[in-house]
Amino acid sequence: MDTQNPSAPPRAHVRVAGNTHPGRAHRTGGLQHDNTRHTTRFVVIGNHLAQHPELSLPAIGLGTHLQSLPKGAPADIKTLAARFPEGATRIAAALRELESHGYLRRERVRTSSGRIVTRTISCNQPAAVRQRAEPCRESTSPAPREKRVRKALPAVPRPAYSGPGILHAATDLLTDLRRHDSRLLLSADDTAHLAPGVAAWLERDVAPAAVRRALTADLPPEGVRRPAVLLAHRLASQLPPPAPFRAQAAAPPPVRHPLRNCDGCDRAFRSPDPAPRCRDCRTDLQEAA
Repeated sequence: MDTQNPSAPPRAHVRVAGNTHPGRAHRTGGLQHDNTRHTTRFVVIGNHLAQHPELSLPAIGLGTHLQSLPKGAPADIKTLAARFPEGATRIAAALRELESHGYLRRERVRTSSGRIVTRTISCNQPAAVRQRAEPCRESTSPAPREKRVRKALPAVPRPAYSGPGILHAATDLLTDLRRHDSRLLLSADDTAHLAPGVAAWLERDVAPAAVRRALTADLPPEGVRRPAVLLAHRLASQLPPPAPFRAQAAAPPPVRHPLRNCDGCDRAFRSPDPAPRCRDCRTDLQEAA
C-alpha cells in the first residue's frame, strides 16, 4: 500500500490564463491617457462625432472646432480657410460631410436691413434633433403630401407713366443683369414682374448704369436662392425720390414803345427815338438835303 503509482501525475495541472502566462511578455503598447480634469474653457464632444465611422478626419476636427466656438462667431468658408491651413476646398468638403450627417445646418435669413445672410448651426447630437423633427407615426396611412406653392414675389414700385418705351428699356436692363452676374438669371415671368419697378427708377432720372449698380452690388457670397425676390426688395426699399422740378425760365415780355404822331405825315408810329417824324419822313428830309 505504500507503493506509489508511477503512471499517475504527482499533482493536477492548472491551465494558466493567456495574459498571465509566465512565458508571455506583458503587453505595454497602445494608447495611454494622462488626463487632468477641466474646470474652465472646455467643450463636451460625443464619441459619435469623435469616433464617427464615416466622417473624415478633417470633418471630425472641423466639427469639434465649430462646437467649441461661441455663439455668433463667424463660421464661413473664408474665415475658416484663414484660420486653418487646409484651404477653402478641403474645408468646404468637410462642411458638406458634417451637413450630410446632421452635424451642421445652414439657413438663409433676412436681416433688418434687407440683406440675406447664411446662418450656420452646429448640432452636437443630430440623432436627438431628428427625433424632435420626426412627427409621431400613426398606424393609419399617412396623409397625402400637399403640393408646395411658390411664394409670390414682393410688390415693386410703379411708374407714373408706363409707356412702352420705358418698359422696354427696363426689360432690357433686367435681361442684361446675367451678363454682369450669372446668379441674376431671371425667368420671363420674373422679368415682367420687375420691369415696372425698374421703369419707376428710370422715370426718376436715374441712369441705367446707376440702376444696375444698385441691383448687383453687395450680393450674398454664398449665393442667391431666388434672385427675383432680392431684386424686388431692392427696387422697393431703395427707390430714390423724384427728380427735382426745374421750371423753364420765362421769356422776357416784348418791349412796346409808345405811339407818336409824325409831324410830317400825321401817321402814328412806335419808336424808342423821341424824334417827331417817322422813318419815311426822316428819309425824305435826308434825301432832300
